Amino acid sequence: MVEIKGLVVSYPTPRGELHAVDGVNLTVLKGETLGVVGESGCGKTTLALSLLGMNAPGRIIEGSVKVDSVDVQKLRGEALRHYRWEKAAMVFQSAMNALDPVMTIESQIVETMVQHKKISKNEARERVHELLKLVNIDPNRAHSFPHELSGGMRQRVIIVLALCLSPSLLIADEPTTALDVVVQAGVLRTLKDLQKQFNITTVIISHDVSIMSEMSDKIAVMYAGKIVEIGPTKTLIEHPQHPYTEALLNAVPVIGTGQVKVKGISGSPPDLVSPPVGCRFAPRCPYVFHKCELEEPPLVSNGTDDVACWLREKKA
Repeated sequence: MVEIKGLVVSYPTPRGELHAVDGVNLTVLKGETLGVVGESGCGKTTLALSLLGMNAPGRIIEGSVKVDSVDVQKLRGEALRHYRWEKAAMVFQSAMNALDPVMTIESQIVETMVQHKKISKNEARERVHELLKLVNIDPNRAHSFPHELSGGMRQRVIIVLALCLSPSLLIADEPTTALDVVVQAGVLRTLKDLQKQFNITTVIISHDVSIMSEMSDKIAVMYAGKIVEIGPTKTLIEHPQHPYTEALLNAVPVIGTGQVKVKGISGSPPDLVSPPVGCRFAPRCPYVFHKCELEEPPLVSNGTDDVACWLREKKA
């Protein structure tokens, strides 16, 4: 469903070009759920927006992005407009900002459907009510404005908006940001149920590795614009191969296992306008040795995961 090759996305800054995504290769199979994790500023959202052709003011300077064999970079005008939401849709990070405050929920979703499909407004309204039921919202709330709904309800409305045209690919960018843990669980459960029901290929962006353990089939770990490890969820979480993946997992509190000290990751991510030579995680890595600071490690398969780390070679 998704095939990304050698992707480089650059943003202009006063100090020069910043490569927010730098040489990423990635594939996602049909019906699969990929989780993308990493710290803020590592390139997760830029990678996701590349799947929709929404990188401005950034631009793709190298590589290719294909979704269901469609070359996203070549789409223009009406072709691009129809691709978005009909082929690939997105659940945005902040539901309140993504919804029009002066339109009812029903009006916004109906307008989207009518603009894209030859469908009457009455048929569209019926579809809206069906989808609201699927996400456990009373269809009578279709006439509500966004400010009249709770945070969790607004987030589920955004999911309905993303699914109203039955896209093949769903991108969820931090779908539970600013929600309490109980509401988070409800939103994630809804998303997972709908993904299975409609067999939608899903890409979920998050800081939270624990969310990925419940939602994804495989996880890609990003650091400083690059994927440093990718593999099946269970394998990656139980046996992390990259020091950064290990550090992310150590930063997650585990409930019910006694008083375990959560470890933060010391230092800061590198400046992507002038990234360091060698491994970009080297200045923060507890296992760093001489080669790490001289050469950038390639992403290489170890049989289960793909890992970009010289430590594996040193151990061997």
